[in-house]
Amino acid sequence: MRSVLLVEDDIFDTMTAEKSFAKFNVPHRLYTAFNGEEALDLLLGRNGVEAIRPLPEVILLDLNMPRMNGEEFLTELRANAEFQAIPVFITTTSDMETDRSAVEALGISGYIVKPLDFETSSDLADSLSLLEQLLK
Repeated sequence: MRSVLLVEDDIFDTMTAEKSFAKFNVPHRLYTAFNGEEALDLLLGRNGVEAIRPLPEVILLDLNMPRMNGEEFLTELRANAEFQAIPVFITTTSDMETDRSAVEALGISGYIVKPLDFETSSDLADSLSLLEQLLK
């Protein structure tokens, strides 16, 4: 079964992502973190949190979060050789070109403007790429 790490501070967006996975029968185990620090705890097994193993096949990452935002998390993630190959899809309400360019430089697999919906997303190519990654 695939595992997905969803780094998202909005519970409604978390539920929307889960419903989208269920609608397309994507078998997965969903791990959630509400900011970048919690996500790093899950990946590194620190602060009393058990590490996700095997590593998640995909990370869905919000940009705007408290404590450690998505860009800061992605910078930390890509600095660690163990996590460099994990595909990261940005899921955000920001359609600003500056936000997109900053994270593209950090090696993302796609940029999806919320809500995450595989059928109606304005970033359909990236949504379908994510769906394909999850179904492999």
